[in-house]
Amino acid sequence: MNKNILHKEVQQYIKNQLRNDLASLALKGSPFNNIDNREILQQVESMTKAEKKLPTWFETEGIFYPPALSVEQTSSEITAKFKAALVEGTHMVDITGGFGVDDYYFSKHFRRVIHCEVNTALSEIATHNFKQLKATNISTVEGDGLEYLHEIESTDLIYADPARRDQAKRKVFLLSDCTPDLTKHLEFLFSKSRKILIKTSPLLDLKAGLGELSGVTHIYIVAVKNEVKELLWFLDASSKPEDLLITAVNLDRDSDTTSVFSFNPEEENQSLAGIGHVATFLYEPNAAVMKSGAFNLVAERYGLKKLHPNTHLYTGDKLVDFPGRRFRVKIAEDYNKKSVKKLLAGKKANLTTRNFPDTVSSLRKKFRISDGGDTYAFFCSGPEDRKLLIVTEKI
Repeated sequence: MNKNILHKEVQQYIKNQLRNDLASLALKGSPFNNIDNREILQQVESMTKAEKKLPTWFETEGIFYPPALSVEQTSSEITAKFKAALVEGTHMVDITGGFGVDDYYFSKHFRRVIHCEVNTALSEIATHNFKQLKATNISTVEGDGLEYLHEIESTDLIYADPARRDQAKRKVFLLSDCTPDLTKHLEFLFSKSRKILIKTSPLLDLKAGLGELSGVTHIYIVAVKNEVKELLWFLDASSKPEDLLITAVNLDRDSDTTSVFSFNPEEENQSLAGIGHVATFLYEPNAAVMKSGAFNLVAERYGLKKLHPNTHLYTGDKLVDFPGRRFRVKIAEDYNKKSVKKLLAGKKANLTTRNFPDTVSSLRKKFRISDGGDTYAFFCSGPEDRKLLIVTEKI
């Protein structure tokens, strides 16, 4: 960590480059004798990524940034704030501390937070930044978090966000392929804390995760603006399989709203969704609900019909508060070239396909439909496997 980067004139220079092209900046060379141009590029690239993802860091003076990959892999502030609000206690240990975004927010709910990071440079950066952020109740430990746990008797919570890249830097998703492999250390972790919280890739299959972990009491599927960002797995040594709860969460930083849909897997297993023709309103579940697999329960709980067993779109004549997008149906017809040409050809529309043979891109090209506007058109399979075109307006 080159602390010369923290000098005021260097910091100002970096901020002045945030809107400039990185390739052009790389050719200029460093204007400072004691700072390599690669170090400046790292700060510019990472600070640029932090502007929207980590506004508190971006707006705080004297923050030192790691390589851009570390900023990409860290939690966003909105997800870190959400997960931290789910827990509280006196003492917790993060065994894979990284850049420290999660720990900054955990420190608002715990008296003491221990940030363990095996990467020496990243540990030094996090230590410096916690001071700049005035997070005085976070202690940093340079080294293996699992080894650190051997030094303590117990803690209220163990948190882990295992690295999701293998030795060849390829992305991995199964917990057993991540570093550390927590599936090999669960018994030891439970000997140090009754409660464990694990963050995993949003691509991890829920059944696969449940197959690798024991003691799971709650799974949070966390989406931001309808894009699933992470899965949170709460583990308790005394839990029973029937206690499992799955919660699909969709956060919106702009409107400061949160959509929540919770259920026990057995509820989904026992639910039946009726099939119905297109009614007054059309409903599309958000990405977190889709990831949860509660396709029948969401229909039953909100009094809606599905258009088809494999088309996860729902319909009804009443407007209900729904965990997803809501649309008022304007026209619903059987799909054919004539109907598409009459309603959409040469116009602007937002297209969605569900259980349909053509892709959005092929439909746009075939019928010269440009993206955008206030019209939302769905191409999908409906009752009796009929192919449908549903033209709607968003509510």
